Amino acid sequence: MKDSAHKQEVLLLAVNGLCSLASVLAGTFLNVYLWKNQQNFAMIGWFTVAQQIAVGLSFWLAGKWVKEHNKMNALRLGLAVSGLFYLLVLWLGNRAVHYIWPLGLVLGIAIGLFWLAYNIVYFEITDAGNRDFFNGWMGLLGSFTGILGPWVSGWIISALHGERGYRLVFLLSLSIYGIAVVLSFFLKKRKSEGAYLWMEPWRELHRKGSAWRPAAAALVFQGLREGVFSFLIGLLVYIAAKQESKLGQFALITSAVALISYWAAGKWFTPKLRSGGMLVGGILLVAVITPLLWNVSYGTLLIMGIGTSLFLPLYMLPMTSSVFDLMGESKESAGKRVELVVLRELCLMSGRMLGVFVFIAVLSVNDSPRVITWLMLLLGAAPLGSWVTLHHLLKRKADASLSQ
Repeated sequence: MKDSAHKQEVLLLAVNGLCSLASVLAGTFLNVYLWKNQQNFAMIGWFTVAQQIAVGLSFWLAGKWVKEHNKMNALRLGLAVSGLFYLLVLWLGNRAVHYIWPLGLVLGIAIGLFWLAYNIVYFEITDAGNRDFFNGWMGLLGSFTGILGPWVSGWIISALHGERGYRLVFLLSLSIYGIAVVLSFFLKKRKSEGAYLWMEPWRELHRKGSAWRPAAAALVFQGLREGVFSFLIGLLVYIAAKQESKLGQFALITSAVALISYWAAGKWFTPKLRSGGMLVGGILLVAVITPLLWNVSYGTLLIMGIGTSLFLPLYMLPMTSSVFDLMGESKESAGKRVELVVLRELCLMSGRMLGVFVFIAVLSVNDSPRVITWLMLLLGAAPLGSWVTLHHLLKRKADASLSQ
């Protein structure tokens, strides 16, 4: 039984790895592709907003399907819709910038369906004892694909000089999503249980003394940073270097560093270290942005990227593990895991959209490099907000682990 569960863990990691590879292979250059056709930060921002709206709605609406029916089909459909997105981009070509909202919605639906199902299966095959270790492997795989994917993409795009290169990269990504769908059929169908409670995420937040209140605030802070940094860093690297191969090189170096840091964090991070590690990680994530105050260049962006890769696991592993631990605190909370995963995503979505709205509003007034840097510093400090709201919960968990 234990050996079978281990095989399912490995299969889930493999599906995640393929999805991650397909995503970074094309996704690293997707915003650059749009930018080259229309150099407008707001356009990229609205593309992100469209994605987040679709992600949040997909989580909430598909929650009923995932809880009451076959969650593996939701995962497969998410992968298939990801492939459809890149088919649409291939078909539209340079016209894609005129369809930012529908494209963003399609990509958001794909992301929402896949990650809703994935997070539920992840919760079911892990527990508090092995969750940090599993997260470390997820980070390790993400870093490895981050090394391989963008470097290959950058080389292809540079070698084929632009449009032809982008089309080949999008086609490769489409093929890998197809392989991931096939592999997902080897994951066992997991039983459904109970009826889906549509309003449970809101009820949980209104419940007096609920640990999800500070967790929700911490997730909003996490989203504040993620929403903008997810697209801005790659764009700034391309703008500074003016070469796709340089962006691929940037991703290769930073992902190689992340591979080591996630491996180390997964190996040595324990619940008693989460609070301190999260605080230190949050401070250092702000510190690595400061070189950009002097000069926004490929070199200073690389310093920031390497620093972020080194210190992000200190922040992300406690965030991910502690929130999923809340789902497994009792039989009742485990029974509502779908609704709680939806709550988690809605909080992240709210933070991401708020961050992007701030970004669009500020840049509509002044889009100078200096203003962008200060905005990055402000949004980059959001992990400290996560620690402030979550540290009592982390301390309680650490005390519980020491008493065992």
